[in-house]
Amino acid sequence: MTRTGLGEFGRIARFFAPLAGPGGLGLTDDAALVECAPGHRLVVTVDQAIENIHFLPDDPPDLVAKKLLRRNLSDLAAMGARPLHYLLTTALPADRGDDWVEAFAAGLAEDQAEFGIDLIGGDSASTNGPVSLTITAIGEVAEGAEIRRNGAKAGDRVWVSGTIGDAFLGLKVLRGGYANLAADERAALARRFRLPEPRIELGRRLPRIAHAMCDVSDGLLADLGHICDASGTGATVRLPSLPLSSAARRAAGDDPDLPARLATVGDDYELLFAAPPDASGAIGRLAAELGLAITAIGTMEKGAGVRLVDAGGKRVPVVTAGYRHF
Repeated sequence: MTRTGLGEFGRIARFFAPLAGPGGLGLTDDAALVECAPGHRLVVTVDQAIENIHFLPDDPPDLVAKKLLRRNLSDLAAMGARPLHYLLTTALPADRGDDWVEAFAAGLAEDQAEFGIDLIGGDSASTNGPVSLTITAIGEVAEGAEIRRNGAKAGDRVWVSGTIGDAFLGLKVLRGGYANLAADERAALARRFRLPEPRIELGRRLPRIAHAMCDVSDGLLADLGHICDASGTGATVRLPSLPLSSAARRAAGDDPDLPARLATVGDDYELLFAAPPDASGAIGRLAAELGLAITAIGTMEKGAGVRLVDAGGKRVPVVTAGYRHF
């Protein structure tokens, strides 16, 4: 069978070797060399993106690359880590040719420059199934400064950065929904789905402020549940305090049940954390310095599980707390 295009190693040499940092050794070896500064720990995370689940077939390849990388950067941010390196694994069908890979690599190059991270290796394969992409990211954090999920305490306040639910609404927009919204609102929501903003600087500023933290990937209530499970606590979230964008509020105008649902949807990649009440001033100053909304949405409590309540404190029923693969 005759093959056309650059082929596996041609693609690596042309598109990915220029992205390699010193530890990647030009992508000519089967392994990389990773250094860690004295007094620091490496933080390692991995995320997978599958076509039709995490991105749409007609999404621009540069944005597919950026979203995949940024999802991993969000995991590093959730531990207060600084990004260092990443490894990339691709499984592509034959219809994703060199032009697609070139645009994909260009997206990675732009985000490498923006976030100070470089490629050090990976793997590639062909597939008869949908596109499957995986990144393993490596960061570093000062020893003892890492923020885990297991440190929350009863009485802590629950905070979240940015706004919640926009990515979910953006996917609906890309599938033809919410035609009643203004064009700029639809575009903003679609961008939130395709291009999340990892809160790296916020994460790096929260050690010794936050007791526990994770990012919102599966849904705010589900991810807060992970903090509760790890910390041995419960939590209450006040639905009226949930930070929603103006576009989300407009969408909710015709659907009063939408805000509660937005507390359960994923792909926000905002930081969700618990901090003591006396940290409120420091968090407010941090929000002002970063130009980023950070909203108190509830409290950690004795017990177990997460409750969503309305303005009067009445429990709001939730069918499922977040996205589940199985």
